[in-house]
Amino acid sequence: MKIPSLTCAVGMLVFGAGAPEAQTLKVPVETFTLPNGLRVVVHEDHSAPLVAVNVWYHVGSGREVEGRSGFAHLFEHMLFQGSEHVGDDKHFAIVQDAGGTANGTTNADRTNYFELVPSNFLETALWLESDRMGFLLGALTQAKLDNQREVVKNERRQNYENRPYGMSVIRMGELMFPDGHPYHRPTIGYQEDLTAASLDDVKGFFSQWYNPNNACLVVAGDVKPAEVRRLATRYFADLPAGPKPAPLTVTPVTLAADKREVIEDRVTLPQVQIGWHTVPLWAPDDAALDVAAGILGQGKSSRLYQRMVYKEQSAQSVSASHFSREQAGSVYVTATAREGFNLTQMETSIMEEVARLAKEGPTADEMTMARNVTEARSVFAIQALLGKADRINSYMTFRGKPDLFNEDLERVRKVTAADVQRVAQTYLTKPRVILSTVPNGKKDLAAVVPGVQP
Repeated sequence: MKIPSLTCAVGMLVFGAGAPEAQTLKVPVETFTLPNGLRVVVHEDHSAPLVAVNVWYHVGSGREVEGRSGFAHLFEHMLFQGSEHVGDDKHFAIVQDAGGTANGTTNADRTNYFELVPSNFLETALWLESDRMGFLLGALTQAKLDNQREVVKNERRQNYENRPYGMSVIRMGELMFPDGHPYHRPTIGYQEDLTAASLDDVKGFFSQWYNPNNACLVVAGDVKPAEVRRLATRYFADLPAGPKPAPLTVTPVTLAADKREVIEDRVTLPQVQIGWHTVPLWAPDDAALDVAAGILGQGKSSRLYQRMVYKEQSAQSVSASHFSREQAGSVYVTATAREGFNLTQMETSIMEEVARLAKEGPTADEMTMARNVTEARSVFAIQALLGKADRINSYMTFRGKPDLFNEDLERVRKVTAADVQRVAQTYLTKPRVILSTVPNGKKDLAAVVPGVQP
């Protein structure tokens, strides 16, 4: 019997008010755990002759030690440099020769590696992942570290130091979270820490975090669960389990008063970022904050866009988002002023709309639109095999369950107007961080407290 693909299931979803019954997603999974602790999840989908292999290690920049920021991301690069049975720089070449693609990403909470290949190359992808999980240390060299260190340092220059408003992204995290907090350091790291990383550091990081006990393997696509179990057992079962990392416990962050700072940058237009502390991923108010951020500043019909870009024509752009992570969450609003306007004007408009949402709550039309957009974005992100595999791995890593697709959707569907008003009152009226990025020599454009000179 052919399993319905997610794309088909998405077509069955009914969005908006008045639907007689909310539809569900069909994403069948089978799960098993190898004796060494590696969790394996299989999603069978025969809609295309492709398979996605996705491995998550529960380590990111949030678990780095002081003085070694950027190490998790640097290590991600190192894993593509070859292992004991895979030649130097051959990982990408093997996958590409098979007609597939491969990559990896790092954030504060996890590092993932993935391949998308024709389904008859499933064994090749599993062999590649198992060899670097179990046999990387013997292939690590100082030359490889030096090479990838320079790649990452240049990536920082390109994406942050030499990009307009790039350093404000890093500074915002430093202001929102105190020194020592897992989210204080940027995932890209600091140049001096990258320079200081040694080969022994690399080997120690691998031994501590890269083992079956701290990993989850998801295989999604044109496969049979029994065959995946056979191959996963063949390639992973004899790898040493490694240490089981202790859970990371973090004290919630609160601000006693507003924080203001100004950055001068090589930009033409000034930009303000405002941030509030909220709740971690999957906390009770997480979904309501997603919807609230959508009403405030996601899309051209949002309150901030309608007021600041269309009506006042004071902003070049404005957006809002709720960024919830494993240990903490934040609502961010970012506005770039048009020429002739300053960031105090931007902040005033933003805070008036936040206050109005907290006082009056959203309209019925806003609730329908925000719920639909949030739900649709979540569904569209998992139409493809790689998206589904990554979402399954997120559920397993952060919740210990692989099949939370419908529970995830239901969180958004249950959000009420009263919930949105409540979270706006609870979180968006607290002290906040206000970061102004202004053109060099133009601090007078910064957002300031009324009556206070910059």
